[in-house]
Amino acid sequence: MHMPAGSHRAPILSCGASEQLEGLRRALAPERWPVAAALLPADALLVGGAVRDALLGRLGERPDLDLVVEGDAIALARSLARRCGGSCVLLDAERSIARLVLQGWSFDLARRMGDSLEQDLARRDYSINAIALPLAALCGSDAGPIDPGGGLDDLRARRLRALGEANLLEDPLRLLRGVRLACELEFTIEARTLAWIRCHHQRLSEVAGERVLAELERIAAAPRGDAGLQQVLDLGLARSWQGDAPTDAAQRWLAPLTPERARQGGLRPEELAWALPLARLAALLSPQALQQLRSSRRLQQRVQRLRHWLLRLEARDQERGSAGPVAEGLGLEGLAEPQRLALQRELEEDLPALALHLQPRQAAEALQRWRDPDDPLFHPRPPLDGRQLQQLLGVPAGPGLGALLAHLCGERAFGRLAVDADADAVLQMARQWLAECSSGGAEAAARGQAP
Repeated sequence: MHMPAGSHRAPILSCGASEQLEGLRRALAPERWPVAAALLPADALLVGGAVRDALLGRLGERPDLDLVVEGDAIALARSLARRCGGSCVLLDAERSIARLVLQGWSFDLARRMGDSLEQDLARRDYSINAIALPLAALCGSDAGPIDPGGGLDDLRARRLRALGEANLLEDPLRLLRGVRLACELEFTIEARTLAWIRCHHQRLSEVAGERVLAELERIAAAPRGDAGLQQVLDLGLARSWQGDAPTDAAQRWLAPLTPERARQGGLRPEELAWALPLARLAALLSPQALQQLRSSRRLQQRVQRLRHWLLRLEARDQERGSAGPVAEGLGLEGLAEPQRLALQRELEEDLPALALHLQPRQAAEALQRWRDPDDPLFHPRPPLDGRQLQQLLGVPAGPGLGALLAHLCGERAFGRLAVDADADAVLQMARQWLAECSSGGAEAAARGQAP
């Protein structure tokens, strides 16, 4: 999960027709494609996101290209794969849609639907995705964008408008995609489109979980992903996987997850790129919801740990009467040593995601220590490993050895054992602890020392 890159070029929407066409040629640069334009049908048209993003000046270096052709798109994709050395992926045999993957580029080839290009474009989801550009226009002809649905006007108005209610329901993922597009592009969803999404939110349950999660991850990675996920909640789209579970926690946890708050807390850009999307997903999705969406086990575990400690810190602040995350942020003070050490162990990898919820001053201090790989609290390690303790002290493997390791780790983390203590000092402390266990009861000692 990473924050997306920003715009690459200035928008060309306001240019005149000839300047706009020249701007599209420069942005789309067919001479850089690994498939020569001459190998594509002369009547092929470029449609969808590449045209939209080129007009907005936000096209990436290797954009995904969607091409509409009149003939058999699958046969064309297979032929190009053989000729150019790429691979062909069948996407929809019935509609003749295939993907050509070549040198890091992706070309989706689709047979034109309906009796005309206008009918094909009218079947698409949103007007800004229903703008076509003849391939010939990129190779020297004067043909400009074809826009029967008014997508150019919507781009200029920064408005997201569905082409029809039935269009959204043809693939209910389009309901969520609308929120994602508005979030990524920082567009406003037109009122009627918004009403359709709210009315049919339950249809999202018909969509494969992997596809839903992919859209949510893109929303979470957008600069204003906090507002985008809040809109997911407001429109009822989250109910498809969370049922009628209360959304109070999600709303609380999303509130501070802005780039501005992250910069106040001292997160570096490379930390922000993954920590902010992770924190946003954890705010919205429980591990059970992620399981329904068929996420990786690793993501479920990271989210579970982060949510566990958010709840613990909130409960601790409520007991103390402290401000919550929406106001000043959570604090780490007041946790007993075993709990603090457990937090640092469990969130050692993902501390920047937790730091987004902390008071900015505490976040900056915590991150400074976390960036030091030798910090004994933020990267807790026992001074000797279990095998060494077994050999030097004769401690058998088992819970007692684990408790001893935890004790030594805690003593080192909280400064009672020097980070650079030699083996003799470590063994002396270990013997002292073992002696106390023998006199006071090993089980009680283990309960008192293990985090």
